[in-house]
Amino acid sequence: MTDARTPVPRGLFGDDALPLYERTATQLLEDLRAAAARPGDRLPSERALVERYAVSRVTLRAALAQLESRGIVRPSSSRGWFVAELGLLPEATMTSGSAAPQVQGFADYAQANGLTTAGKVLSATVRPATVSEAEQLRIAPGADLFDLHRLRFLDGLLVVLEHNRLPLAACPALAETDFNTASLYATLRAADPPQLPRVADYSVEARHPTPREIELFEIGETMPMLVATQLTSNQESRPIELTVQVYRGDRYRFRASITNQG
Repeated sequence: MTDARTPVPRGLFGDDALPLYERTATQLLEDLRAAAARPGDRLPSERALVERYAVSRVTLRAALAQLESRGIVRPSSSRGWFVAELGLLPEATMTSGSAAPQVQGFADYAQANGLTTAGKVLSATVRPATVSEAEQLRIAPGADLFDLHRLRFLDGLLVVLEHNRLPLAACPALAETDFNTASLYATLRAADPPQLPRVADYSVEARHPTPREIELFEIGETMPMLVATQLTSNQESRPIELTVQVYRGDRYRFRASITNQG
């Protein structure tokens, strides 16, 4: 991404602007701190938490899933939810400034950097998965696949043309969601059971724009395009998203940390 951006008014991303499940997760985390919770402590039942925070069970589970993804709580299939490591409870866990690359959605990136987002859905359909898609997503050929094409904007500037493909069985709500405004990753986190993007195989290549991209981006044929392909897996190591993102070369920057394990 380029570093130039329009300043965002202070307070635009206040607590009320956050999704309800994120506000619930924040409140639950504050309550754990206030109670001096220790690793291994059992949380109240989901029914009790639903009543305490006045939210639906789906919202509560999305909040718990977010805390689980940060290593703060852990589930037990038969006993409920438990506090994990207290060392992860300080506010530092709320930041995204880790040196290691993070599996992060477009809306997550924008919110973390104080940018406004917008989207324009070009098509959103449910169709059978091809053999190639089925192999990558580890589903049966012909299984229902949610196929989404949309343009993504930051501070009013078109940045990326995005093509997402996801197994509909992982999150049936995908087919009923308006992705002109909704966040794809927030929708996955709110699924029942939650689908938490954990690991992504990511590759980037440069090429010339196609005629359609020249029209959509309103660019010349000499503008370089960066094409990112990503296969994302959930908390159970199952592939849940196959995405191709086409960026204007002057509005994208890729960073990664490389470590010599030897």
